[in-house]
Amino acid sequence: MWVRVLGSAAGGGFPQWNCSCPQCRAARSGSRPCTQRSQSSIAVSADREQWFLLNASPDIQSQIRAFPALHADDGSVGRLQAVLLTDAELDHTLGLLLMREGRGLEVHATESVHETLTTGTGILRTLEAYCPVTWQPVVPGSEAALGEGLSYCAFEVPTKKRMRFTGAAPNGRVVGVRITETISRRSLVYLPCVQQLTPEILDELGDCSVLLVDGSFWRDDEMPSLGLANKTSRDMGHVPIEGPGGSLELLSPLSIDRKIYTHINNTNPILLDDSPERMNLDRLGMEVAVDGLEIEI
Repeated sequence: MWVRVLGSAAGGGFPQWNCSCPQCRAARSGSRPCTQRSQSSIAVSADREQWFLLNASPDIQSQIRAFPALHADDGSVGRLQAVLLTDAELDHTLGLLLMREGRGLEVHATESVHETLTTGTGILRTLEAYCPVTWQPVVPGSEAALGEGLSYCAFEVPTKKRMRFTGAAPNGRVVGVRITETISRRSLVYLPCVQQLTPEILDELGDCSVLLVDGSFWRDDEMPSLGLANKTSRDMGHVPIEGPGGSLELLSPLSIDRKIYTHINNTNPILLDDSPERMNLDRLGMEVAVDGLEIEI
């Protein structure tokens, strides 16, 4: 299986257009070593011919341009076969509208996510005015084929984050996804948003080869400490990296070949290559995703 990290930042990208936090200032001025990033999404393939997208960020067009394997050769939407969604957040779904020129689009999503995108944000309803959309229901705990050579199994990721749109089912709002190569049974877990690494979620990570996991914030009080928001990391639906119950404490001991942070918020100091926080991750064998990273599993 091949994995391409199309984008590795949280909503807004890095640097974020309206932010002057230390990381964004460094990215604009070049005063410290760092790499600009687009909003998070990955593509997976069993053969480097058929590709499947996990989430569709608002940066999808530039991400496709940067990856020739996705370029169109038959008049369709490149070689993308389907899009699998982990939630209904705008930074994971607005890219669907930018794929409206295609002959059709297959969208894998839970009932809750589908309902939100249809009657809440209206993204799927708008997309259907331009091209046919086929909805494939995602049922957490059930394995389903993903083209030839791959399968996936979603798992529930509980969240207490405020629902912006009413009417959607409370279950299935956020899921993680395990993608498995059907012959070798080696697998990738994609978990870009998780509020708490419960024992149940940690069990879902067992024996995967590669983990791409929520790296949104370093500290739980990161946004309030910068005067940018009153909400903590956990209030916003993301487990912080640092501290008791943080992802570094819980994930670094796990015997997974590669553990890679993605969905990194622009305020997170791990975006600076020379920061103490980044060097601490390096020391503990935790990686930080960057756009264009390719992984063979």
